[in-house]
Amino acid sequence: MTYSTDEMMTVAAARHLANGEVCFVGIGLPSRAANLARRTHAPGLVLVYESGTIGAKPRSLPLSIGDGELAETADAVVSVPEIFNYWLQAGRMDVGFLGAAQIDRRGDINTTVVGPYAKPTVRLPGAGGAPEIATSCRRVIVIVRQSPRTFVDPLAFRTSVGDRVSTVITDLGELRREPGSEELVLTCLHPGATVEMARAATGWTLLVADDLGETPPPTAVELEALRSLRPAAMALH
Repeated sequence: MTYSTDEMMTVAAARHLANGEVCFVGIGLPSRAANLARRTHAPGLVLVYESGTIGAKPRSLPLSIGDGELAETADAVVSVPEIFNYWLQAGRMDVGFLGAAQIDRRGDINTTVVGPYAKPTVRLPGAGGAPEIATSCRRVIVIVRQSPRTFVDPLAFRTSVGDRVSTVITDLGELRREPGSEELVLTCLHPGATVEMARAATGWTLLVADDLGETPPPTAVELEALRSLRPAAMALH
């Protein structure tokens, strides 16, 4: 069965979520992955969105964190300050998802600027809730495409620390933090990817695990469930 790079990344991310966990979800691939996990192997996964929805069960993929679908299907809706102060910063989130414009070998993330801060070549969307997610969730999963422009060392700006980044899922494979090491290590390659491709897409000397594995391809069940997750705009038609 054929599948796209985005589908492989989404399925790989979903497999890292366990039934009963509380997941702080972002829009895009993180939302797809979390909802896929809930529809397959983790029906008890609790989805929390930054807008204040707890236990959301969207019937279609939300267009934003303010999508009414999230509030309509949530167990509770609270204020944004309560989400951050009482739920996130109090350590009640098992796992958080983050994206990145740049990431370094330690898992630190930049979503602020490229180039000098005072006069950047590119000004990025900024921190948002990323620093709190990175420091308050028990573990953090980063989903990002792998390229020398994204995998850099040093970062142009450190927006979020990577101490709790446990896994980085890319279009080529997975990197994890090895016990006792501060550096991310390539532990798994997606079907069709090679170590040479991963190293060429990394702006530092990439460490590779001795027992490097291969990601199992998406199953028919996973792909069917994923493809049934249509964005809200499509569901209206």
